[in-house]
Parts: sequence; structure tokens; C-alpha cells
Amino acid sequence: MSGYNAVLARNTENAPKCIGQLSQTVAFSHYNNLSAQLPIDSKSGRLVDGGAKEQAEQCFNNIEAILNSIGHVMSDVVRITIFVKNIKDVDVIDEVYKTFFPAYVPTRTVVAVDALPMNALVQIEALVTNGEGTIPNAPQAGDLIKLTNNTANAPTSPLSTQAVAFSHYNNISAQLPIDPKSGRLVAGGVKEQAGQCLKNIKAILERIDVPLDDIVKINIFLKNLSDIEAVNEVYTTFFPDSAIARTAAYVPARTTIAASALPMDALVQIEAVVSHGDGTPPQAVEDRHGLIVEANNTDNAPKSPLYSQTVAFSHYNHISAQLPVDPKSGRVVAGGVKEQAGQCLKNIKATVESIDHVMGDVVKVNIFLKNIADIDAVDEVYATFFPGGVPARRTVGVSALPENALVQIDAVVSNAEGTPPKA
Repeated sequence: MSGYNAVLARNTENAPKCIGQLSQTVAFSHYNNLSAQLPIDSKSGRLVDGGAKEQAEQCFNNIEAILNSIGHVMSDVVRITIFVKNIKDVDVIDEVYKTFFPAYVPTRTVVAVDALPMNALVQIEALVTNGEGTIPNAPQAGDLIKLTNNTANAPTSPLSTQAVAFSHYNNISAQLPIDPKSGRLVAGGVKEQAGQCLKNIKAILERIDVPLDDIVKINIFLKNLSDIEAVNEVYTTFFPDSAIARTAAYVPARTTIAASALPMDALVQIEAVVSHGDGTPPQAVEDRHGLIVEANNTDNAPKSPLYSQTVAFSHYNHISAQLPVDPKSGRVVAGGVKEQAGQCLKNIKATVESIDHVMGDVVKVNIFLKNIADIDAVDEVYATFFPGGVPARRTVGVSALPENALVQIDAVVSNAEGTPPKA
């Protein structure tokens, strides 16, 4: 294992003990993946008193405590994702947000969902830099810098940066269907709105001289899940983007999530994770240029022409959201949430094993539940796949899932061997 990054899971008593089989933070290579934080007081183990403002402050306090425990600070955050029960609470949450990010602001996603664990009003997660890397006893490049970028050709906000690059990834703020010239939602329905979201992402990437085909993961948040077919019509006009990608039939990994509400009462919001072969300074040129995106699919998990099952770049693999679909029949498995959760995780395992990895390489898991009360049943199954409780995790309740499923799960997986440079 010498010379290779290792999965590094850590916990601190200064933040709440995580509910279920998970770790507060899991580092791999140049990123720390934090579990979504609920507004729990670490001493009492209970939700704090008050409303959304007090709950948001506790979530951020928990994130800060975790970062302090691993020698990091809030300005090391590259992406913040805020889940709220009521979209109207965002204004008071933003008041708190500004106190934790008074100058530098990370990329950001805000979405209202149907339910959160413990009936919380807010849940917040963070993706954080890890310049020291995770090669055991061998710090890598602790002086790597973040690169922030904004363009007037996409909507700007004082609360978020459009793109933040660190090491070999660019993280893009979730894009609403806003016309950057008017600052308003575009006219029309979900097709027009989806097109504007993707145009905004494309404009951001053009600003940093990156094509759409460098996107490795897309997350689509929909007000009405029934709009997915209309969104897919637009989506396929953007992906694949280049002749090379069309020849290879490359499409990013993808997750589609039902939102109970979106900012500005939008119908759709889209975020992207983008490869960054250049790396960020001061990485040596020979360690930076020419890395390739590797997409893989296996017959042992469900396939779709709209996404790749897994997309690897540098030291991470990104797994598309898995529904409880039997790959042989193409149908949702019989049974309840336990059987469905088991099938989702079997599909992830099959995908991971198809690229010569194991479940112990998973660093982050995202669980979407039709009924948040099913979390205990899902945890019973989950523990059989992750007995050590290593991955960081997010759990949210959603109003609907594709195929009328009860559960959907996606994952981020370590990739110690990295991806090879271009020949």
C-alpha cells in the first residue's frame, strides 16, 4: 500500500455521533467527504431548541468542529449543500451562512426536500479540501491552492462561487434556470428551464476553458419528478457534447432527485462535478496534465443510455444513483424497503466490483427515501454491506423516486490507482 492513498475515516466527540453506520468525515487523496450534519447538540444528542436559524447555526458549528478536529478550517470548504424542509427558511439560514463564510464563499446547492432525519428543519453537508493527501505517513502537497472562478455569462451570487477547483476537480454551484442578463427565471416550462440550467453550466465551463464532456457527475433536482422525460429531451442535446464523446457514447454519471421546492420557485436545478486535469498549483506539470476520464458499465447492474454507471477521474469514481432494479429483468424487485435497499446496494457493489474495487473503497453514500421513517429498516441492510461504518453519508426524504421506488442510493468511491494519462 506504500505510495498509495488510503481511505481515512475520522470522528470527533465535539460533533454529534452519526446516526447509523457512518463516519463524520472520510478523507481520500485531496478531499474530505463530510457526512451531512443535522442540528444536533453533541453533548445532549438532541436537536437544538429554536427554529431554522438556530438549527442552521448548529449544523455549521458541527461542521466547524469536525474540520477543527482534522486540522482544517471553514475556508477549506469547496462545496456546501443545504437541505431545508421549508424553502422559505432559506433567508434566515443565509444570515447564519454569512457569519461562517464572511469573505470566501464556496460553491453551493440549496434544495427543499420532503423530510429530514429526526424531523429537522435543515441539514447541511460539506466537501472539504485535503491538501496533505492520504498516503500513510507521507504528506503530499499541503500547499495546493483553491482556484475560484466566476463569469458574467452565468448567474452570479454573493453567497456562492460559480466554480471552485482544487487538485483534480472543479465543483460547480447548482445552476437555476436564470438568464444572467436579466437575473430572472427564463420564460417557458421545464424544457426551457432545463436548457437554461445547462447553458449556465456550459458558460461557467467555457470561462475555465473546459468542455461539457469533462463533467463526471450531474445531479438534477426536479420540482415534479414527472418532468424527467421532458428534461431528458433537453439533456440529450447537451450530452454527449463533442465528436469524441459521441463516438465513445460518453455520458456522465447521474442522479435525479425530487425536490419539494427550489429557490425562486424554479422547476429544475442542476449541479455538476467536473474533472480538472490541470490540477491546481503547485502540482508538478508531469503530475497534472493528460489524465483521462474513464467511464464503465457492467451487465450486472442496470444500464441506461442517459448515464454511465461509473465515471472515474484521478482518484475518485462517481457512481450513478441506483434504483432497486434487477438488472436481469429490468424491473423493481419484489418486497418492501429492505429488499429494495438491498438491491440498490447490490447494484452498487456489482458496479464497484466491475472496476476491480470493493465496498471498502466507498467514501460517501447518498440515500434518498420515499419515507424517511424507513431509515431504520434500510440501516439493517446497509450494515451488512458496510459493517465498519466507514463511508460518510447523507440521508434525505423525497416525495417521489423514479420507477415509484422506495429508495435510491448513489456513491462516491476511492480510486487509489488514479486514471492514466493520455497515450
